[in-house]
Amino acid sequence: MIFGALLASSVFGAERPNILMIAIDDINDWVEPLGGHPQAKTPNLDKFVKEGAMVFPNAVCAAPICGPSRSAVLSGFMPSTTGVYGNAHNMLFTEIVKTNATLPEYFSKHGYYTLSNGKLFHKHGIDGKYTDFGHWAWDEHARAREGVGNKPDNTKVTNGSGTIRGESKSEYKSEAKLSWGPTKDGFEGMVDYLVADWTREVLNRDYDKPFFIASGIIKPHLPWYVPQEFFDLYDLDTLQTPEVREDDLNDILNPHGKLAFKPNKEYEWVKKHGLEKEATQAYLASISFVDACLGVMFDALEKSKYADNTIVIIWGDHGWHLGEKQRYLKNTTWNEAVKTPFLVKLPGMDKMISCDRTVSLIDIYPTLVSLCGLPEKELDGLDFSDLLTDPKGEWERPGITVSVDGTSVMGERWHFAQQLDGTEEFYDLQSDPMEFTNLINHPEHAEKIAEMRKWVPEKRVKYVGERHKKPAKYVDAPAAPGIKATRILSELK
Repeated sequence: MIFGALLASSVFGAERPNILMIAIDDINDWVEPLGGHPQAKTPNLDKFVKEGAMVFPNAVCAAPICGPSRSAVLSGFMPSTTGVYGNAHNMLFTEIVKTNATLPEYFSKHGYYTLSNGKLFHKHGIDGKYTDFGHWAWDEHARAREGVGNKPDNTKVTNGSGTIRGESKSEYKSEAKLSWGPTKDGFEGMVDYLVADWTREVLNRDYDKPFFIASGIIKPHLPWYVPQEFFDLYDLDTLQTPEVREDDLNDILNPHGKLAFKPNKEYEWVKKHGLEKEATQAYLASISFVDACLGVMFDALEKSKYADNTIVIIWGDHGWHLGEKQRYLKNTTWNEAVKTPFLVKLPGMDKMISCDRTVSLIDIYPTLVSLCGLPEKELDGLDFSDLLTDPKGEWERPGITVSVDGTSVMGERWHFAQQLDGTEEFYDLQSDPMEFTNLINHPEHAEKIAEMRKWVPEKRVKYVGERHKKPAKYVDAPAAPGIKATRILSELK
């Protein structure tokens, strides 16, 4: 904490820095600065990083699914501490969050003006009538999504709202609704553009205290409906898809010697219809659309009077599978799901810096507290502010991700995973970045495996919070009244 305060004073002087935090839903490392896909087109993010920012290619999420990941970032506590493991679990009702200020509340409590728009907290139903958007945590909360729908062109869409290749009815049914296609709306009619435009507007305001602006981008969350211009960036004939091996899961056995995993139905549907390239194109198109929205916000900050006194932090809530490990979607303990884009820009940074340390999204809260000179708070994460000036500095903790079914322990080279049923995996990411070969039973790695196994949480708190029925169309339901009145900042730690 002392180093973070010294860094802040050297960069910002006596004036406390502003914060622009951008959260992106379901984005993996298929962005130019991280090189996860060689054909990804993210020129705005690439320019932003090359002009001066730090990237963390080994950063991990605290949980590989939206709600628990965001709850961890914004509460500062791991799922194993709160008991929030699934999207139906609302951290608001957990004992530890009832008495502790969330990230925006802590900054409000210590003199910041906090504003948000888009998806930051995961939404939850309240009393079957209202929706908890996390609106209660901010001084000002806007809802660009309210009343707006990005409608797909049903004559071109794949699955979901349409059919594929002449089928009279799609046989694929899933809550996830793996679906893609161009929208009827142009770029400026999209919800995420409206969030970006709101960000531009609030960066043009005058403030009498430092601000904490948080903007949540929904894409590339399903469905992959974005304007045609972004699909046109990727030629199907030359598009590369991830390498997939049909025997990839054969060396992952549970304690009874049986296969622990099988291909998921999304993977089988894509494979059956030969849609690998189309799915890859749609995901990349969604990422390029996100990049265009980022460009709006980057340009607004650069032109504002706050450019030289604002910390920018960009994170994805978790990764995403595009066929790897014979699956699509998320919520696994494999590399594709637990690693996520994480970038930090401080004023004065003038080149791209890469830090290979295994920081976690759980470290955002304590690091921002440190950089902004706020009172130290006891949290699960660590302050990584020293890495911002010394990217090769010491960092002894691996990246820990807790899912509903298990735990991932990520090192710079080695990756260990353990499921609740006792299934274990161990990979050498240096020689096997796709995690094709499970080394868990190789005796030469026994010592390293034992060392990483120690990081698996010994105790996983059960979720004991309230469960509320969702209102109909709860995305557009009224924000739940009265919650903010129960969160008295002076009484929160």
